[in-house]
Amino acid sequence: MTTLSIPEAARFLGVSDDTVRRWIAAEKLTGSKSPSGATVVDGLELARLVREQSESPADPTHVASSARNRFVGLVTAVTSDRVMSQVELQCGPHRVVSLMSTEAVRDLGLEPGSVATAVIKSTNVMVEVPGP
Repeated sequence: MTTLSIPEAARFLGVSDDTVRRWIAAEKLTGSKSPSGATVVDGLELARLVREQSESPADPTHVASSARNRFVGLVTAVTSDRVMSQVELQCGPHRVVSLMSTEAVRDLGLEPGSVATAVIKSTNVMVEVPGP
């Protein structure tokens, strides 16, 4: 069983350590003691809570798609030359960067402050875990 400390749980939830402690006291989360005596939270329970609490803005495109990785956000930067552009979106706490043609940027009307959806369809997604 993976456990996380209160500060680690707070970072994943986007709340303060004190909020996690209050949630444990209110039984919204279950705390237990580690062998060293520190209060920890079960990783699976935390994952469920993070998923329940995640709220993404509604996808404004209203299209059917096989891609499950859709991130609605705000365009924060567009860097263009004659042919190619780099578009940065802030999708919740995540920065997503896309390279596309400058023609596509113009056609989509992408500019800082506009709402856009990053759609990621990939069979090549790396997953990393902390090292020893």
